[in-house]
Amino acid sequence: MTDLSAFPITRKWPAQHPESLQLYSLPTPNGVKVSIMLEEIGLPYEPHLVRFDQNDQLSPEFLSLNPNNKIPAILDPNGPGGKPFALFESGAILVYLAEKTGQLLPADPAARYETLQWLMFQMGGVGPMFGQLGFFHKFAGKDYEDKRPRDRYVAESRRLLGVLNQRLAGREWIMGSEYTIADIAIFPWVNNLLNHYEAGALVGIEDFAEVQRALAAFKARPAVQRGLTIPARPAT
Repeated sequence: MTDLSAFPITRKWPAQHPESLQLYSLPTPNGVKVSIMLEEIGLPYEPHLVRFDQNDQLSPEFLSLNPNNKIPAILDPNGPGGKPFALFESGAILVYLAEKTGQLLPADPAARYETLQWLMFQMGGVGPMFGQLGFFHKFAGKDYEDKRPRDRYVAESRRLLGVLNQRLAGREWIMGSEYTIADIAIFPWVNNLLNHYEAGALVGIEDFAEVQRALAAFKARPAVQRGLTIPARPAT
């Protein structure tokens, strides 16, 4: 049996199936990128819920795996060289899993780098900007009388949606007919913007028909439907 006891995180989240990849996450846009990816590629994994309401992400055990105290993070018992391997940052995990399994990342070098380009578009733009919009529209920032911060992120989110809409025109997915990690990175954030943040009207989503079309196709995928709920949140 695979021994993961050298990793302190397994003391707080014991591995029932140590031969499988261990996922430490929460069903947020960044978190579900990895659960969706794992569902798409069919790699056996064991999900562990990291509860922010209990500050799990600040526990010594979690910090031993990710000193940046963010989800998701993974522990792969069959990492490079056959040794256990820990990794954090959702974008890095998507690339790792794609290369590990030979799935959802084009083998052609030019197409590979173009896919990574759109992955970075999400990491550097879509995620941070949509997240700030959510703060100022739905969470504590909504009570600020000065709406200039909110409007700044609305404008930037609309710009990013416009870039994405243009890219999708005439293409089934971001890379054309091939579904890739770029789609898995971007569309959970679009979905969150419209549903959890309830900001569709604010950003004028009706102006971005291609984005809406591709998002619907994304959400229709069985692996996406499963991944969006993993790890399961605790019953309230």
